Amino acid sequence: MSKNVWTVCMFLAAISAACFAGSGIAEEKATKEEAAAKCREAAAMVKEKGLEATVALLNDKKGPFVWKDSYVFCIDFETGNCIAHPFLPNAIGKDMRRNKDKEGRLYVIEFINTAKTKGEGWVSYMWPKAGEQQPLPKITCVYRVPDQNIMMLAGVYE
Repeated sequence: MSKNVWTVCMFLAAISAACFAGSGIAEEKATKEEAAAKCREAAAMVKEKGLEATVALLNDKKGPFVWKDSYVFCIDFETGNCIAHPFLPNAIGKDMRRNKDKEGRLYVIEFINTAKTKGEGWVSYMWPKAGEQQPLPKITCVYRVPDQNIMMLAGVYE
């Protein structure tokens, strides 16, 4: 192979890698294990640093609780109020119990029932990815913060 052909091939390979690297990161899928670990990490932070400090990090779109195509959010399961959500700031302080997915499922009620009865578990429903309109199958980890009436939640798309 001539030096010019080799140089052109390497240039094209570098450009292709750069293009696909950006799209690959954006489309990388979170796992159920990561979602559960992030919920537990957020719950531990409430105990260590307090709810206010934890909420500030949960609401930060560039913070440690937003990764791949997922994020942790927090709901008070006694009132149904959203406490923290990095992509739905208008939901904070609002009762989420009447929220339905496209199939009519009251998924927040299911979150609450899971937190109250089991302390942790998984709830399936339909939800669009951040910035998109079309709902997709999603399963969300529900993790009750010990000794509190709040739950940390993080979902993955199936």
